Amino acid sequence: MRTTGRAAVLGSPIAHSLSPYLHRAAYQAMGLTGWTYEAHECDEARLPALLDAADWAGLSLTMPLKRAVLPLLDTVSDLAVEVGGANTVVFTDGVRHGDNTDVYGIERALAEAGVPAPGSALVLGAGATAASALAALRNLGLRTATLVARDPARAGETIEVAERLGVALAVETFDKLEALLDVDLVVSTLPGGAADSFAGQLARVPALFDVVYAPWPTRLAAAVEAGGGKVVGGFPMLLHQAVRQVELMTGRGDVPVEAMRAAGEAEIRRRAAQTA
Repeated sequence: MRTTGRAAVLGSPIAHSLSPYLHRAAYQAMGLTGWTYEAHECDEARLPALLDAADWAGLSLTMPLKRAVLPLLDTVSDLAVEVGGANTVVFTDGVRHGDNTDVYGIERALAEAGVPAPGSALVLGAGATAASALAALRNLGLRTATLVARDPARAGETIEVAERLGVALAVETFDKLEALLDVDLVVSTLPGGAADSFAGQLARVPALFDVVYAPWPTRLAAAVEAGGGKVVGGFPMLLHQAVRQVELMTGRGDVPVEAMRAAGEAEIRRRAAQTA
């Protein structure tokens, strides 16, 4: 257990990140006055230098760094290897260890919302978050899934992830979406606004996990909720993956989930009021 430490979130763009609010709230509630958490704009080219730039205790990584960081690490968890991306780096005695807490975040978000383990699922999008979603679905017992991508030719890395996970993956395009909706759960990993045009088609699905957290609800989420489906937003995923990061970085298990939730929700409300 570390009593002091320097941590940060890296990515590009990074100004919108809620991670500093979540992690700092945890430090305050845990009495970790010797810990700091910053946000640094960082792309793939700058990543090696930033990894070396300070005596880090831990780093959170967002787009576009989750896959780019793997060759720069000394050790990588089995899950991060399977998923093909690490969103967390923990530094211990000069060793850089990569892990993936996104999968945990998705699992906890679904459980918290009372979404049962699905017997069938459809994943929209083919990036790093889609890969984590497939891992979460595998952990919930699913062995087959369908991925919908704008360009299946660019889904190669996610297809490889599915193979490592032991998930039989069918890849389709969005023009086939209407015929693919007889599933228990739809996971949308599309960025904000990108799924708006599909809201009408998806309105009757029984459950939706939409990784967007602001603005909320998305048009897609609102349509599913109006149709009687269960909806889970991206904030619970973000919260719980951050909880796990704090555990890994500090070595403590008494992470204050509700204090972190309150801080994140307060910042989301503040931003919404500014843009209203």
